[in-house]
Amino acid sequence: MRVAMFSDIHGNWTAFETALADLAVLGGADQIWFLGDYAAFGPRPAECVAKILAMVAEADADEARKGTVRAISGNTDRYLVTGARRGGPPATDAETLAGAIAMLRPLFDGLMWGTERLPFPEYDFLAKLPGEIGWRPPGFGPVLAYHGTPGDDEGMLTPDMTDATAADTLLDREGVLGVGGHIHIQFDRLLPGYGWRIVNIGSVGMSFDRPGYAQWGLFTFADGALTVNLRAVPYDVDAVLADARAAGHFAPDWLEHRLRVGR
Repeated sequence: MRVAMFSDIHGNWTAFETALADLAVLGGADQIWFLGDYAAFGPRPAECVAKILAMVAEADADEARKGTVRAISGNTDRYLVTGARRGGPPATDAETLAGAIAMLRPLFDGLMWGTERLPFPEYDFLAKLPGEIGWRPPGFGPVLAYHGTPGDDEGMLTPDMTDATAADTLLDREGVLGVGGHIHIQFDRLLPGYGWRIVNIGSVGMSFDRPGYAQWGLFTFADGALTVNLRAVPYDVDAVLADARAAGHFAPDWLEHRLRVGR
């Protein structure tokens, strides 16, 4: 049983096509899961959401494949739909305030730009997405997929957390494998003594640890064992940036920095 998982596409159609083509080269998968953040900030938000919507609908229209393509919501999907986002502490001086404004401007501009380009069917698809995927593969323990952490699409599960801190984010869930996105960094680690393996599949469209690479994960379950193949495939950043400028992107220089440098 093979499960392909993709997250954090962020409106980067070129990177998304590259990741899907890589999956095809590897022979496809029995199930495909999407773990959130599909549209915001890249040049082609509607196209990315429409593709996922079509893949889900195509699978569900076939009785033999129904339920094999699944999608959950990420934090920026929620921002696009409702505008709701978690605030931070207030600035304590003028310099901090100026820094906060510089950070928030592309966020707010990008969300408005992305929302304006979503046709209602794509918007409605995002609005109705669940927050988690739970599954028990044959002969394997429970698998849980989320965006940030279970129950929190802005939660942080990072590769440098202590085992105890990481395990605490999974405390109220049953499982042996947890898979997420959100931080745009790939990792695969065990939590000895806590019974969990946690994997982050990185970002398809805006990687922080491998800028210019479309990241995703292929999970193979066989005879009670699991093989994880974390993929990172180069895509044409120049083509994305040219597309962004042609589309009237809200901040092409900001996007270029994100795609070429990362954070």
